[in-house]
Amino acid sequence: MPGGATISFSCVDSSLSSLKNCQSYINTGMDIATRVALDLVESLNDVEEVSNMENVMLEYAAMDRELNHYMRAIEETMKRDKPENIPDLQYLVKEKFTALESKNSDSDLQRNEKYIYFKDQLKQMRKQFCLQSDNNDNEDIEQIDEDIAVTQSQMNFICPITQMEMKKPVRNKVCGHIYEEDAILKIIQARKQQKKKVRCPKIGCSHADVKRSDLVPDEALKRAIDSQNKQSWSTL
Repeated sequence: MPGGATISFSCVDSSLSSLKNCQSYINTGMDIATRVALDLVESLNDVEEVSNMENVMLEYAAMDRELNHYMRAIEETMKRDKPENIPDLQYLVKEKFTALESKNSDSDLQRNEKYIYFKDQLKQMRKQFCLQSDNNDNEDIEQIDEDIAVTQSQMNFICPITQMEMKKPVRNKVCGHIYEEDAILKIIQARKQQKKKVRCPKIGCSHADVKRSDLVPDEALKRAIDSQNKQSWSTL
């Protein structure tokens, strides 16, 4: 593109930083959508509204994918052998971005980490509160039918580390076991200082390398614990 305006790579770096900030806004939006959906299940079990929130999550996932592709296109373009200014940088980024977008599929959105968390928490919430799943939710209905017989009185709200009722439960994404957040983080920190791995504290679990990044808040279980405690206080 002879004679075209040149674009400084320092300007691109600044723009890339701004895009990463946008990604944090998307993550915040997905967190809010998840909490709203859990509120709906807990209070009303409004199937239609919960379905709407799932659509919102998929829209956020699509935005996140597009943003990731754009940032990747910029980063890969900037790795090329380059002078300080390149006249056709915009064209090169667009070409790379278009190639990435051409490989899109709906399954990409369903593999979004926050969407997976959203679906898991909905399933856990329905199980915790013994609510039947929406008939249209075919992928979860069989599993929920198997689990629906589990009642709150039978659930284990006790942390395997502290042997006390959990206040801020976190679930291990690898093995699925749940612990009090502060308790497991203290173990991870202590073992890190000793340069040793952390074995899952749940008796019988073979997972021998628990990492902080493996832990996600279990909002559904926390709500179930809070609900049971409220019922206990009202009975007293």
